[in-house]
Amino acid sequence: MKTRLLTSLAIAGSLASGTALAADKPGEGVTARPVIAPQIGELFQHRILFRALEELGYEIAEPQEVEYQTIHLALGTGDGDFTAVHWNKLHHTFFEEAGGEAVLSKVGNYIEGALQGYLVDKAAYEAGVTNLEDLKDPANAAMFDANGDGKADLAGCVPGWGCERVIEHQLTEYGLRETISHNQGAYDAIIADTIARLGAGQHVLYYTWTPYWVSGVMQPGEDVEWLSVPYTSLPDGETGDTTFKDKNLGFAVDSIRVVATNDFLAANPAAAKLFEVATLDINDISAENNLIRDGEDSSEDIDKHVEAWITENRATFDDWIAAARAVTN
Repeated sequence: MKTRLLTSLAIAGSLASGTALAADKPGEGVTARPVIAPQIGELFQHRILFRALEELGYEIAEPQEVEYQTIHLALGTGDGDFTAVHWNKLHHTFFEEAGGEAVLSKVGNYIEGALQGYLVDKAAYEAGVTNLEDLKDPANAAMFDANGDGKADLAGCVPGWGCERVIEHQLTEYGLRETISHNQGAYDAIIADTIARLGAGQHVLYYTWTPYWVSGVMQPGEDVEWLSVPYTSLPDGETGDTTFKDKNLGFAVDSIRVVATNDFLAANPAAAKLFEVATLDINDISAENNLIRDGEDSSEDIDKHVEAWITENRATFDDWIAAARAVTN
């Protein structure tokens, strides 16, 4: 009798331990497949989520690195499970092209208040170039001519990014094709040249976004100023609030969200809840991006940035984990 009792207690204890483990690690045995862009400045926001998923028991596959339109297509075809770099307004066309709500879901609002727009150096702004439309005047456009063709050189957007669609649409819409050249390529190389030109006292015209380190180097309000646009006009009839501090920037003020496949979310309620509740202050990303700009740009450095953020925000991070675990209890 005593032996049977001990055996029963051992079995009960084992079952209880297994149940507790399942509740603590609801992702045990599941490999999550992220799809990200090859931008070093976006690793931080992804790796914070990776760490949270790992605390829930998930294994994280080596991320696929592709450009934004391809990210959505990869998710739509089931070649990945999620991304944390979907701009809600800017990338909505990519979302629809990849199958939309039939196969994908936008979850939570991970990062709020993301901006995009056109900027010029402060001297040019104070000289009267305050609106993109001012560059219809060839004399104004010539201020930003870097190659001697008489047209303003706009340090622009990488082909295949959502911002390319907006810029190309607006150059036509506002009648600027004759006076502005949209220079495209590797953004970091183009913007490095822009920074050098500003440092040499030359006028600059460029596109950028936040959160990103560029606005920590060329600071709006000090070194440069955002331009207004004559009126809101977005491609394909898209809409959105494009106003920031009473200035129409031409791009919708946006939120950066997680997009995941419906299949992954349905099979992984803990991960779905994590994506729903996780939020990251945009200023934290800008600060981390400045560390990258200052030379802390190795994968190990970024892991240290993630660890430091989690340590400083442990209560918030633990709340995410608790909420995710609660849905499986």
